[in-house]
Parts: sequence; structure tokens; C-alpha cells
Amino acid sequence: MECVYLKWCLLYLTALVAVTSGGKMKIVEEPNTFGLNNQLVSQISRLQAKISPSPVSGPPHLHRLAGKCYNYIEAAYKYVFCPFHNVTQHEQSFRWNAYSGILGIWQEWEIQNNTFTGMWMREGDSCGNKNRQTKVLLVCGNSSKLASVSEPQTCVYSLMFETPLVCHSHSLLVYPVLSEVLQKEWDEIAQARYEDLITEQGYNKLLKELFEEAGLLRKAQQPKAEKSTTSLTHQSLEQCTQDFEKQRAEIERLQSLLTQHNISYQTTTGRTRDQGPSPVQDQHLHGDTGFIADLH
Repeated sequence: MECVYLKWCLLYLTALVAVTSGGKMKIVEEPNTFGLNNQLVSQISRLQAKISPSPVSGPPHLHRLAGKCYNYIEAAYKYVFCPFHNVTQHEQSFRWNAYSGILGIWQEWEIQNNTFTGMWMREGDSCGNKNRQTKVLLVCGNSSKLASVSEPQTCVYSLMFETPLVCHSHSLLVYPVLSEVLQKEWDEIAQARYEDLITEQGYNKLLKELFEEAGLLRKAQQPKAEKSTTSLTHQSLEQCTQDFEKQRAEIERLQSLLTQHNISYQTTTGRTRDQGPSPVQDQHLHGDTGFIADLH
């Protein structure tokens, strides 16, 4: 106890001498626990996803990857790829503001020439005026692992994932994944393109819609229709009278137009005004459509 007491006294006297002599005290920075290694703050609570992942889709033999995660460490960063869920980045640092963020959330496949060429993880953390996104390339490998990470464009990342699940030459074909109904529809679209009944652009558009229906591509959100601001009620009696006069004038104009062309029409009293159209005209106007000009 005496040794401990003497040690603290010595430290106190040293600090006192440094202050009174005008010298600066040296502040020793110790590793804090506010960054990635803080056990009191869960990673999930700090990573807030903007949207939910799309449903699992694509080749059935790849569905076994769902629920698993694969790590890759490069320099001071750790990348975690969870197929059909998300991609995250974690700074391996003891800094109080060590970065942990989402680089993308599972959205859809990239498809080219009847082949799944990549998995798109979109709607990640904000990056300027856009969101981070990641394309995952699937390549043949002896084991399933995250092999490399790069950033070819600002806030657009590229991951290479190796797995023996894609080593077979037919493992990433799109057509076998589709239902029989959609396969038949694709056959019809391809035949129409072969016969030049549709353009290449039309073929690609129909194929995109087919992939969306299959759940391989995410459907684009349709813009909401603007609500009509037209009032169904009149604000005053004067306005109601004006609208009534306009409608009556329009009715009279239409009636005059029909009369000029010898076209019969039904009045509000239920009586038909027949100006004696020719048999040819009458057969055309009163065919299966049962044409009646309703001018109420």
C-alpha cells in the first residue's frame, strides 16, 4: 500500500511541477470503445436500411446462400456480403467515429443474353446526392468466399464472390429458372422477333417485363396520379347558372350538327328525331353498336 501511495504522490508532484513551471502536460490518448469494438452498441442499431431486401430469386441452387455472410478485410476496412440481404462496410479502427455503413441492399439480378451476370445491391447509405450501390459478380471457385472489393466509380462498388455453385456451364442460365408459362411466353416473344414482327427495342422491353413478372428484376415504381383539383360542386348560384347555360348551348350545337348530317338522335323526352337518313347511313349508324346520341 505504501508503494502505491508513494507512486501516486510522485505523479501528482510531477504534474504540479509541470504546471507551475509553465510546461505543457502530455496527454496520452488511449483506445476508446465507441467505435466498431463497442460491445454496448449493436451493429444492427447503427445500420439503418432505407428499404427491405427483395425476395430470394434466381437459380434455386443459389438459394442455399441466403442467411449466410462472408467477410473480406482490406486495409482498415472489413466488408461483409450477405447474399440476398445486403453488403456492409466496417472500419477496423478504435476511433470514436469509426465508420460502419450499408453499401447496398439486395434488389435484383443483372441479366444479359439469357445469363445471370450479377447481383445488384442498391439503396445503400447516402453518398452526396445519390445512394451507394454494389454489383456482385459470381465466379467459379473451389469454395464460397468474398474474393475482392473495388470501387470503379464513386460510391459504386464491385464485389467478386467465388463459389463452386456457379462452376457448371448452365448454372447461371435464366430460361430454366422460369415457369412453363413464362418459358412459353418467352418463346413467343423470340419467335415474333425472328419474324420481324417486333423491333429489337420492343423485344427487350417485353423481355424486361417478363423478368419483372418472374421476380428477377425489381418493378419500377409507377408515379402516383395527380389528384384532380376540379371541384364537383358549385361555389355559388351564379356559377351554377353559367355552367348550365354553357351546357345547354353545347347541346344545341350538337343537335344542330346532327340535324345537318341527317342523323337521328333521342331528345330528353325520349322522342327520336328522325331526319330520314339513307338506308346505307342508317345501317352504319344503327348497327351492332346501337348508336344513340344521348344529349341530356
